[in-house]
Amino acid sequence: MMQKKIAAGLAVLLAAGTILGGCGESGVAGNDSVSDAAGNEAAAVMEAKTTPYGRYPETITYTLAKMTGVNNSNLPEGETYEDNAYTRLIREIINVQNEDVYENYGDTYNVGISTMIATRNIADIMVVDQKTMNAMQKNDQLADLTEVYANCASDRIKDIYASYGEEILQGCTFDGKLMAFPETNISDGPNLLWVRKDWMEKLGLSVPETIDDVKHIALTFAEENPANQEMGNIGLAVSTTLYGGTGISSEYGMNLIFASFGAYPGRWLTDAEGMPVYGSVQPNVKDALGMLADWYQEGVLDRDFLIRTQDDIADLIAQGRCGIFFAPWWAPNNPLWRCHETDPEADWQPFLIRTGKDGSVRYCNEKLTGNYVVVRKGYEYPEIVPKILSVMFDYMRYSYDDPRGEFQQYYTGNIDPTARPLAINLDYNQALTICYENLQAALNGEKSEDELEILERSFEKVCRAYLENPKTASAEEWSAYLSRITACSLLSDEKIQRVNTIYPTRTKTTEAYRYTLKELESETFLKIIRGESELSSFDDFVKEWQEEGGDEIIQEMIQERKSLSSQEDQKAEEKTEEKTE
Repeated sequence: MMQKKIAAGLAVLLAAGTILGGCGESGVAGNDSVSDAAGNEAAAVMEAKTTPYGRYPETITYTLAKMTGVNNSNLPEGETYEDNAYTRLIREIINVQNEDVYENYGDTYNVGISTMIATRNIADIMVVDQKTMNAMQKNDQLADLTEVYANCASDRIKDIYASYGEEILQGCTFDGKLMAFPETNISDGPNLLWVRKDWMEKLGLSVPETIDDVKHIALTFAEENPANQEMGNIGLAVSTTLYGGTGISSEYGMNLIFASFGAYPGRWLTDAEGMPVYGSVQPNVKDALGMLADWYQEGVLDRDFLIRTQDDIADLIAQGRCGIFFAPWWAPNNPLWRCHETDPEADWQPFLIRTGKDGSVRYCNEKLTGNYVVVRKGYEYPEIVPKILSVMFDYMRYSYDDPRGEFQQYYTGNIDPTARPLAINLDYNQALTICYENLQAALNGEKSEDELEILERSFEKVCRAYLENPKTASAEEWSAYLSRITACSLLSDEKIQRVNTIYPTRTKTTEAYRYTLKELESETFLKIIRGESELSSFDDFVKEWQEEGGDEIIQEMIQERKSLSSQEDQKAEEKTEEKTE
């Protein structure tokens, strides 16, 4: 099936349209009841088209460009992207079924989407990135979803979007019309320091709280390996990307080191006048690079980090050659799962590291959304998108009792979210805190299992199993408790401060120069840390960045923000005039 649908499948893309199949209520109406039956069916269709959970009397089949995952998204044997627990529940509740006319993952998926758009063989529904959404909007290829959102998104779906503020929907609203449904990126909080506590205890080291503590522990681990003196050890693991986004491939990043200097490289910030500035060219970045260069020379940092891949570092951790690194709350799932399987006695623990002299922990907020669900203009049933989202992210999580235990199996079995027909996630901005508080209440006997939503119920079972016998806990039980309870308990610290970053629309200059400028930035920073360039080369980098397109990008962004501000002022005036009339 997959061979039919992947790369070669572009040749057989279906013309977008609606396919009706299946049957309605059982039973056949008599001749005298034909008009009544027709009237009842029309009423059922109208209810389905205007409510979140109204069920269509006949199956609505839509063509889908399906974003997939590797290894068939880890789906159980025999299940497909058209027939799995998600699609069966959607069919059961609202009688809607996907027909995948294209399936692929990663960059290849995006190439296929571009081909579909260029040849105008657009599927009824697709998941696309912001650039593609904007292009389709400009070419008048998107359906207006304003009314269907108002009618067919459940109250909880609207509350979820509201938890991110108005900005998340404004990003896909054009001339007052909602043209897509954004996915949501929950707040992952700051990176935590993950440390082998058993090593700390053997070496008599204190619990880390500050950046200086990080240095001391990393250097001690590099010089003394409590696990195996014959094996070469490294200090603090470092990714060559240096400062990946929190929660987005940010294992082994130095985000918190930079934050301790008030520096946020790789991020767009606003100055005192509210205008955009690029974090990587700010003076305090130079100070952070100077300290990292010193750490590298002293052996605090892994001396061979430039030749390490993410997998290489994970191997060192599993082999007991690395005992300290920065990563988000979910590190027990990756990379520590392997380590626990290799060495169950390894006692990994997370710690919250203070980046400010006042004890604060500063980190940058993430982009609120990444991908968007769009509907091709002219499709007859655009309302099925908010209905599907309501089934997946409201009904299934909060009302469905999962009688066959399929979804709990999906969660505990690490089934990839791309198994969903619409491969996005919707959840509250503060989802981690909500889940932690509910799990803790259940484990303490303050909440019953019935009061938990389906995802929380699955985690409650494995966390309770861990507590019953932590010494013999499986990797699944260990990682669930360490991530969802131990790590998440740290993220409610009152001194955690989120630094607001902006995510402006990519300008023409950004598209033309961003890769060149990023390469210049990465090469300069890595050479400074390795001691191959003097710290003063940072000043040369800033000047070159400005001359090679950086200043032009900033000016375009300033104009964009001024334009948006003007539009907002005009809308405010129009609302004021409406109230006075």
